[in-house]
Amino acid sequence: MRRATPPILSVLVPLLMTLAAGASAASAPAQRVPMLGFSEEGAGGQRALEQRFDAELKAADQREWMRWMAAQPNHVGSPHDKANAEFMLARYKEWGWDAHIETFEVLYPTPKSHALELVAPTRFSAALKEPPIEGDSTSSMTEGGLPPYNIYGADGDVIAELVYVNYGMPDDYKELARHGVEVKGRIVIARYGAGWRGLKPKLAYEHGAVGCLIYSDPRDDGYFAGDAYPKGGFRPADAVQRGSVLDMIVYPGDPLTPGVGSTANAKRLALKDAKTILKIPVMPISHADAQPLLAALGGQVVPKAWRGALPMTYHIGPGPAKVHLKIESEWKRKTLYDVIATMRGAQLPDQWILRGNHHDGWVFGAWDPLSGNVAMLAEAKAIGALAKQGWKPARTLVYASWDGEEAGLLGSTEWVEAHADELRRKAVMYVNSDSNSRGFLSAEGSHSLQHLVNQVAADVRDPQTGVSVQQRLRASLQVNGFESDASAEDKRVARLAADGGDLPIGGLGSGSDYSAFLQHLGIASLNVGFGGEDQQDGVYHSIYDSFDHYERFGDPGFAYGVALAQTAGRIVLRAANADVLPLRFGDFADTVARYVDEVHKLADSERERSIALGKLHDNDAFRLAADPTRTSLPPPREDEVPYIDFAPLDNALVRLQRSAKAYDAAYASVAARGLELPAEQRKAVNALLQGMEQSLLDAKGLPGRPWFQHFIYAPGMTTGYGVKTLPAVRESIEDRRWDEATRGVVRTAGVLDAYSARIDQATKSLR
Repeated sequence: MRRATPPILSVLVPLLMTLAAGASAASAPAQRVPMLGFSEEGAGGQRALEQRFDAELKAADQREWMRWMAAQPNHVGSPHDKANAEFMLARYKEWGWDAHIETFEVLYPTPKSHALELVAPTRFSAALKEPPIEGDSTSSMTEGGLPPYNIYGADGDVIAELVYVNYGMPDDYKELARHGVEVKGRIVIARYGAGWRGLKPKLAYEHGAVGCLIYSDPRDDGYFAGDAYPKGGFRPADAVQRGSVLDMIVYPGDPLTPGVGSTANAKRLALKDAKTILKIPVMPISHADAQPLLAALGGQVVPKAWRGALPMTYHIGPGPAKVHLKIESEWKRKTLYDVIATMRGAQLPDQWILRGNHHDGWVFGAWDPLSGNVAMLAEAKAIGALAKQGWKPARTLVYASWDGEEAGLLGSTEWVEAHADELRRKAVMYVNSDSNSRGFLSAEGSHSLQHLVNQVAADVRDPQTGVSVQQRLRASLQVNGFESDASAEDKRVARLAADGGDLPIGGLGSGSDYSAFLQHLGIASLNVGFGGEDQQDGVYHSIYDSFDHYERFGDPGFAYGVALAQTAGRIVLRAANADVLPLRFGDFADTVARYVDEVHKLADSERERSIALGKLHDNDAFRLAADPTRTSLPPPREDEVPYIDFAPLDNALVRLQRSAKAYDAAYASVAARGLELPAEQRKAVNALLQGMEQSLLDAKGLPGRPWFQHFIYAPGMTTGYGVKTLPAVRESIEDRRWDEATRGVVRTAGVLDAYSARIDQATKSLR
C-alpha cells in the first residue's frame, strides 16, 4: 500500500537552498549534540558502529535483489511470492540470523471473470487489461498474474444508469444532493484520489448504489501531471490502479478472523458475517476505459472542482449512460509467507526492536513494496556482518518481511494477533517502511520518538546535495511554507523548520504494516521513507510498477535505497543499544497540546457554521443566489452545537505537560552525569519505558470499531489512510454526535492520565 507523501511541493528551489546551506555547513565545525539514550562514551562507540554499518551497505545489492524479486508476478498465492519468501529466508540465514517462515491461511478472493459494458445510449466494451509497453521487459509477462481488480468487493451482475460522483467522498455526496441527484439503484463512477479507495464503494453503498467503478483521471497522475510512460514516468492511458477495498477502518487483516491469528485451525466467521467485505461489486478501470462511459453521461455539467483532464465536458448524469457490470470471484483461502528473522540481544533479550516491510505486490511491485524491502534486506545484511565481527545488540532485533499487505495488512496483522501476549511484554518499538524513491525524508509515528528521528536524520547524508537529510528537509519545508498556495499547516511547519529545532513528524493513520503494532497493541511505531522527486505515482498498483520503470523514474542508482537503510538502520541500532530507551516526552506533550487546541477550535467552528447556515436559510439566501434555470438546492439546516465540556481533557493535558517536563529534566540531569545508573535502576526505567505507549490504549476501543484501541492516533472513518488525532473526540464532533464527543473527552483524558502516571514512575526511577 501507499506510505504518506513526503512534505514537498517544490524541487528546484529547495535544492538550490540546500546546496548553499551545504557549502556553509562544510566550512563550519560539526557540532555534536548528546545522543539520546547514550552516555558520551557510549555515543562514541555507537557512532563508530554506525560507520562500520554504513560501510556494509551496497546499492548494487539492492538493485540485484529487486531485479530478481520483481521478475515475475508476486501477489499472494503466486509461485513467485513463495519463492521470494524462500529467497529472503536463505539470505537471512546466510547472514547469521535465526530465521523462519511463518504461515497463515487467509481468505483471499481472486477474479474468475469480469466484464464492463456501456449498453446505452451506445455500446462499448471495456478492455480491462494493460498492454505491453516497449522498453518495459516485464509488461508482457502477464501469465500467472491477476487482472486488474479490487479485492474484497462483492460479486455481482448489475445493469444500471451511471452517475459521476467526483472522488466519491462525503462532501461529493452533499454536492450531488444540492444538484438533486441520487445514486440509489445506480452505478457510480468515481476518480481515484482525495481519500482511500475503500471508502468510495462503501459510501456509494450507503447512499444506495448497486455498483462502483473507480478510474484514474489523467489530471491526477497521468499526462496532465507529466509525460506518460514510457516517455516519462506518469500513468499511461491503459494503466489501472488495483487495490484493496477491505473496510480496514473497522479492522484490518483476514476478514474472517478479527482479533485472532488466522492459523490453519483458527475459528472463522461465516463469509456472510464478515463486517469488512463490501456489499456491492467494485471495479478499477483505466482512463482509456472510463472516457467512453463519462462521455455518454448527460445531466448537469459538473462543478469546476469536479473536472478532470479528459478531452471532454464532464457531466454528472444520471444517464443516459447505462452500464453492465459483472464480477465473479473465487472465494478461497491462500497461504501467507511471513519471513521472520531474529538476532538475540546480549543484555536485554526480552526487549524487542522490530523492523518490517512487506514483500507482496499487486503484480511486479518494484516500487511498492520492493524498494523498501530491499533497503531493509541491506540493513539485515550489514547487521549480520557486524555480528560476525563479534558485535551483538543489547536488545533483541526482529526483522520481518510481511506477506499480504496489499490486500489489507494481512501478514502483519495476523502475526501481531497471533503473538499479541508476547509482544505486549517484550516489544519496545516497531520501525516500518513501504515504498521508497528519490527525494526527501518522510517520517510519521509516535511523537515520543520524534527527537530520535531528528538525531538520526541529522547524521545521514543526502545523496544528491551532501548535506544531512534533515537539513535538506528543513529547507523544503521552509520553501513549502513560503509558496503562494501554502496552507496554514504548511506555514506552521515552516516556522518550526526556520527556528532550527527538531522537525515535526506526522501522526500515523493507516495504509501500511504499522497499524496492528501501534493502534491495536500500543507499540511505539515509526514509518520512514524517501520520495517527492520520483515519477512513481502514475504506475502505482499497475503492471508498470516494474524494475525497468523504477530504475528510470524511481531511484536511479539506488542511492536513496542506501539512505533509507542508513536511516532506518540507525533508528534500530540506537534503540537496540541505548542505555536508556531513546524516548522524549516533551515532544509528545507539545503535539497533544496542539491536538487539544484543534478540537476546541473544531467545536467552535462547527457552532459558528451552524449559526451562519441558519441565518442563510432564514433570509432565503440560497434560493435568491441560485441560477433559476438549474437545480441548486440549499444544504439542509444543522442542529445546534452544544458547548462541550473539555475540562477533563484540558486538565489531563496540563498534567501531561508537567509530567513530560519533569521526566525530560530528570533525564537531562542523569545524562549530564554520563547516564551513570546502577544496573537495577536502569532496568526499572527501561521496563517502564518499554510499555509506555500501551498506556494510550482503551481496551473498549474507539466507538464502532473496538479493534482500534489507540486514543491519540487512528485512521479516519472518512479518510482511510489519513490520520485522525484524538479520534474519539474529533470524529464525534465532525459527525455531530455530541453525547459521544463528551464521552470521548473523558475517555481520552483517562488514557492521558494513565500515560502521565507511567511517566511519573519513570521519572521517579531515574531520580
